[in-house]
Amino acid sequence: MDDTRQIRVTRETRTISRPLFGSVKRAIDVAGAIVGLIGLAIPFLLIATVIKLESRGGVFFRQTRSGKGGKPFRIYKFRTMRISEGPADLRTSKADPRITRSGRLLREFSIDELPQLINILRGDMSLIGPRPTVPEQVARYGSYEWERLGMRPGITSLAGVRGRNALNWRERIDLDVEYVRAASLALDLKIFAKSLWVAFITREGVYNPSGLNDAFEAEPTAQDPVPGMIASSELERNRTT
Repeated sequence: MDDTRQIRVTRETRTISRPLFGSVKRAIDVAGAIVGLIGLAIPFLLIATVIKLESRGGVFFRQTRSGKGGKPFRIYKFRTMRISEGPADLRTSKADPRITRSGRLLREFSIDELPQLINILRGDMSLIGPRPTVPEQVARYGSYEWERLGMRPGITSLAGVRGRNALNWRERIDLDVEYVRAASLALDLKIFAKSLWVAFITREGVYNPSGLNDAFEAEPTAQDPVPGMIASSELERNRTT
């Protein structure tokens, strides 16, 4: 059995009150982001140089994602794809011709996600939490799926260490809801440690075993969308990942 399955989530793991947990978690996020950005300044500069030399376009990929409570924000990632002139596709595969040589390496070790330390300082994200997704997907959520938006999204997540893109969206959402319902500092520490193992040792789940990362499809039995959600036709159409 995959050792990442050893992370068990229960409500009993929470040992401090929810408000205090949120404050401590935010303090850890800010401290971690500051230390990370300072420590990674030179590697970031080298990565930015390689990206610029390899293909036209900016160093960063920016896209609108849904954060806590569905609030939209602009996420930062190192750009790993060539600029596409035609319609973009949210789904990617290992053989996707849009991915640059440096981009494959950045994705392999999840290094492309590290600029999200900026999002943490801005208050958009956390070190640990459900991965942020696009508003078009959120617009199709029922009340159960909406639970995953109960906390700030994270750079890494419970779903990320239990399969990542090898999971289908239903499995990912179930794990995200499981995390939100039982979040604790102890669980965050376990996820952080497992994330390092997955990113640098096993490197599992970067792509779906089928060859194409799973696309979100609303369940036919899903509950009605949460009132007040933005209609998908009104959302920004930036569909490059």
